[in-house]
Amino acid sequence: MKKTMLLLIPLFLLGVAGCAPEVEKCPEVDLEKEMSEIRTLLEQYELARENEDFSTIEIIWANDDNILLIGTESHEELKGIDAIKKAMARQFNEFENTLINISDQKIGINKSGTTAWFYEMLDYNFIYQGEDMVFEGIRFTGVLEKRDGQWKLVQGHLSIPYEAEIKEEAR
Repeated sequence: MKKTMLLLIPLFLLGVAGCAPEVEKCPEVDLEKEMSEIRTLLEQYELARENEDFSTIEIIWANDDNILLIGTESHEELKGIDAIKKAMARQFNEFENTLINISDQKIGINKSGTTAWFYEMLDYNFIYQGEDMVFEGIRFTGVLEKRDGQWKLVQGHLSIPYEAEIKEEAR
């Protein structure tokens, strides 16, 4: 019995060693470069919204049915690029001379450089029915994924703090 156990122990140890998962090393990611790409993408997104540029918006958002944008209205849950484009088309038809200012931007990214999240404040200036309007302090958060070497928005959420007000102002 002792001899059998002595023979089985080394076999068991060899088996365990052979089954041990190897640690995969992530390729080195230049996080500063990725952060710069994300900043540029978010700026391009706001410029596309200002310029009513659907083609850029479609490039920036992932073309999945499960992407999600939560708007500032309680019923605005836009799922899929078609729903997002439809809501933006409505906004583009109602607003004129849109100007969006980004501030207080914060970006995080995972170590493998494949997923990122962001927060930023937006001041949204536009003309609605002939009147200058301003939304100050809109909070915009979201998640991006790196797909085929390109960052894509996969989730976004816009909210207006309770204390924020719509102001009528001359620009």
